[in-house]
Amino acid sequence: MVTPNEKLATSLARLQDLQKGGRQVFRSAELTRVHRERLVKNGFLREVMKGWLISSSPDVDHGDTSAWFASFWDFCASYCTARFGEAWHLSPEQSLLLHAEDTIIPAQIIIHTPRGTNNTLQLPFNTTLYDLKQKNMPPDADLTTRSGLRLFSPQAALIKVPVTFFVRHPVEAQVVISSIRDTADVLGRLLSGGHPTIAGRIAGALRRHGRAAQADEIVTVMKGAGYDVRETDPFVPAQAFGAPGQVQAPIVGRLQAMWKNFREAIIPVFPEAPRLPQDTTAYLSSVDEIYQTDAYHSLSIEGYRVTRKLIERVRKGDWAPQGMSADRQYRDALAARGYWQAFRLVRATVVDVIGGVNPGNLARQAHRDWYREMFQPSVAAGLVGASSLAGYRNHAVFLRGSRHVPPRWEAVRDAMPALFDLLEDEAEPSVRAVLGHWLLGYIHPYPDGNGRMARFLMNVMLASGGYPWTVIRVESRDAYLAALERASVLQEIEPFAQFVADEVRRSMEQAS
Repeated sequence: MVTPNEKLATSLARLQDLQKGGRQVFRSAELTRVHRERLVKNGFLREVMKGWLISSSPDVDHGDTSAWFASFWDFCASYCTARFGEAWHLSPEQSLLLHAEDTIIPAQIIIHTPRGTNNTLQLPFNTTLYDLKQKNMPPDADLTTRSGLRLFSPQAALIKVPVTFFVRHPVEAQVVISSIRDTADVLGRLLSGGHPTIAGRIAGALRRHGRAAQADEIVTVMKGAGYDVRETDPFVPAQAFGAPGQVQAPIVGRLQAMWKNFREAIIPVFPEAPRLPQDTTAYLSSVDEIYQTDAYHSLSIEGYRVTRKLIERVRKGDWAPQGMSADRQYRDALAARGYWQAFRLVRATVVDVIGGVNPGNLARQAHRDWYREMFQPSVAAGLVGASSLAGYRNHAVFLRGSRHVPPRWEAVRDAMPALFDLLEDEAEPSVRAVLGHWLLGYIHPYPDGNGRMARFLMNVMLASGGYPWTVIRVESRDAYLAALERASVLQEIEPFAQFVADEVRRSMEQAS
């Protein structure tokens, strides 16, 4: 007689076949009714709508958004292709957002298609898909495909978006402008379409970004063709720009633009930097004294159940997984040991920081070692694969309960050097601490441990201004995560800057 476990294993084998190639979205008809119902019941599949399913995990709550947000764009691509064939595309605005590495899950996605019915499709977690009927498809030359999504090319989208896009999405507009290597594709579309007003707008945007030669070329060529071009700057006057004149990967331009836009909002809310300590021994003693509190709160924020007694055992060395089977069985104990090992290396970095060495450069050199030490005990115990210590992630990650989707794993290799460049060049310790913390979490370079790494980085940057080591308390977890979410999704850095500033003031008062 076949057992229930054997039946489930048969259904899982069928699902595994469907998931080859990384697929996470399926038509119901691809599974028999028995397989489908069994996999849904056991939490391995979740129904999006009638006829469509996505991969899930049985260990997550039904209200957890991560499975849906992880599959959102794949679902859009699969559903639209199944329904409209190749006769559909995203809007120019959404196309530019995706080209600019804006991966936030929108509340509504608008699909343009001649086969549309102007109907709203209700999807999980208050997301919707609206199929907007349009008369004709754009020329094939204006469209490109990315991960199954049919987008306008950056050059075509720049011409089609309204001027308000530059005001509502200044970071994304800067990123796309910075990615234009040659104006030929833009000029061809401007000339063939007869767009002198748009030509003036794009020329103004290029000039604002430090691309004067390209701006001049657009104006000269358009005027030479008989068009009356009047150059206009589509950005608001106060808009800040990063790395003008450079052509770079979109994620690099995005980080630079956000850093430049946000830094001025941080400085006024922060207490004045005490400057580097004269008594190095006293400063390091305060770091040592706060370790137990810091480890407890940092690990608790991430969901580990650790006690101060366990942390103290780890610090004193009264912890030996090779000889203590109980410790070897607990991921919490392994996490505590890894935190202690990493903390010691971060402390060594702080020694160099208060000695006057550039903190951004030090973090660039040391952060991989912090990470490896953090997870070495779990690897040694066999709970984590050794390959996880090799470096940055090589797969997508999704954050539970967040609309922010970290950049594609391919972009991480450009993003992290750019982050350390920004840290090295920044003069204000408060800006280094706030933006260093937020952006490391925003990039999410590692498969796990990104929150702990971000808080380590924050404290190294705080040390560069003489601020005391600052603990983010587990009691403030909700406010902390909400502030990070507003920064990543709404592009509002002020709540997070104020949150960190308040915690730093608290630490300064306790240290005085």
